[in-house]
Amino acid sequence: MPVLPGAEPYRHEGGEVGVLLCHGFTGSPQSLRPWAEYLAERALTVSLPLLPGHGTRWEDLQLTGWQDWYAEVDRELRALRDRCARVFVAGLSMGGALALRLAARHGDGVAGVIVVNPANKVHGLSAYALPVARHLVRTTRGIADDIAKDGAAEIGYDRVPLHAAHSLRTFLGLVDGELAQVTQPLLLLRSPQDHVVPPADSARVLSRVSSTDVTEVKLEQSYHVATLDHDADRVFEESYAFIGRLAPSVGKEGTAAGG
Repeated sequence: MPVLPGAEPYRHEGGEVGVLLCHGFTGSPQSLRPWAEYLAERALTVSLPLLPGHGTRWEDLQLTGWQDWYAEVDRELRALRDRCARVFVAGLSMGGALALRLAARHGDGVAGVIVVNPANKVHGLSAYALPVARHLVRTTRGIADDIAKDGAAEIGYDRVPLHAAHSLRTFLGLVDGELAQVTQPLLLLRSPQDHVVPPADSARVLSRVSSTDVTEVKLEQSYHVATLDHDADRVFEESYAFIGRLAPSVGKEGTAAGG
């Protein structure tokens, strides 16, 4: 099945510091592409993979599960570690949960974590019905495109396949149980007005990680997909400053531009 225009994966060979960016559930690399390009322009090595089942049609997502999505980012992280001295993981929504699990599992192999509106739980009474409902109903309405900025749009599915949603629920529960294993410096950026992931998810992440170097930034002008919204530049600048603080070589090699 061909990938939707704009939803292609993105990679850039830069310097000795690498960043892995993870997109969200039913979304695509398009939602993080400006962030990836911003970091690439500053001489970082960047990987933004397309998760299995995403970026084509929702029927393809129906056939995948969290093991497929996690395996993809785990492979990308290992590849980055092979060619970079330090690697950071970052993600939006479910991508934030993927990044947190990578940090929990890879320990010193991850230098720092950046999450934007990280998902921690599938909310609502419907979540408890998923184990049964997924056998009766194929899909529910989509969650893509929660953006305040006029003219901005996210490439994502207009339907959520319930088999995949059930797998997401399982995965988020697994990650929640591993948050105490996250010890790396953490930058968490969140939108108080988020119609997909409530503030409680970010609060839960902050309360359960073991990181002692923690920075929280509120994105007051944005909804869920903050990387395409009014606060996008803030996300990019804060993340680059965070990486530069922890990897001082950033900004001093190649054609690095100012942050």
